[in-house]
Amino acid sequence: MSKFYRNILVPVDGSKEAKAALHRGISMAKEAGAGGKLVIANVIDPRAIRNVTAFDNSMVDTITEEAKKMLSAYKKEAEEMGVEVVDYRIDYGSPKSLLANDIPKETNADIIVIGATGMNTVERIVVGSVTAYVTRVSPVDVLVVKGKED
Repeated sequence: MSKFYRNILVPVDGSKEAKAALHRGISMAKEAGAGGKLVIANVIDPRAIRNVTAFDNSMVDTITEEAKKMLSAYKKEAEEMGVEVVDYRIDYGSPKSLLANDIPKETNADIIVIGATGMNTVERIVVGSVTAYVTRVSPVDVLVVKGKED
């Protein structure tokens, strides 16, 4: 099945669901062989950070550094598991819009492998599910991974 999917985009946010999606994406990239490429993406939403009462510019820097550490570790894990081409990226803006439209186009993604949810129930009600939006709007196939990592 995944021979068709060569450019695999996996959005991550540090949640267990995202980690499960990452492992599924790694498996698919390995199946694709030498032509397979895995892109791990993290989107930082500056609007959400501004809502924090003690917001300052150093907060964005801190969050970016944490994202780089996470993505670097995920990249290393994918490479150690046999994926030959692994890239990662950090973007700033609306996760819904960037993950559904811009990033898949920029990376030439064939499929988005995304965790079922990375937010708690209250966040989903207030903000809405990024996964649901990506599934509805994305121009490429979307695989929603429901399993959680242990």
